[in-house]
Amino acid sequence: MLQIIGIKNCNTIRKTLSWLDENGTEYEFRDVKKDPLSEEELSYLIERVGLETLVNKRGMKWRSLGLSDKKLSDNELADLLMEHQVMIKRPVVAAESAVIVGFDEEALEGFIEEYA
Repeated sequence: MLQIIGIKNCNTIRKTLSWLDENGTEYEFRDVKKDPLSEEELSYLIERVGLETLVNKRGMKWRSLGLSDKKLSDNELADLLMEHQVMIKRPVVAAESAVIVGFDEEALEGFIEEYA
C-alpha cells in the first residue's frame, strides 16, 4: 500500500489525496506534524531521492529560518529536516521499494502502476 507523507493542511497534499481517492487508489496518510518520521525513516527517504529533492526550499519554514543565504552541509541540512519535518517537499509518495516526491499526475500514475 502506498504511504503519503506530508502535512494535513497543505493544498498539494489535499490535491494528491483527492486525486488518489478519485482514482480508487488505496493509501495511508502520515501527517509528519502529528507523527514525525524517525531518523531511520528520514534517512531512507534521503537515500532514495536525495536531500535536494526532499527539502522544500520555497516553503515558509525555510524562509522563516533564514536559510536562503546559508551554505549548509548535507549533515546540517539533514539535521534541520529531522527537526523541522514541515520542510519536507510534499507529497512524498512511498511504496515498499520506491519513493517519489511532488505532485505530478502522470508520474503518479506510472508510479502506482509499477509499485502499488
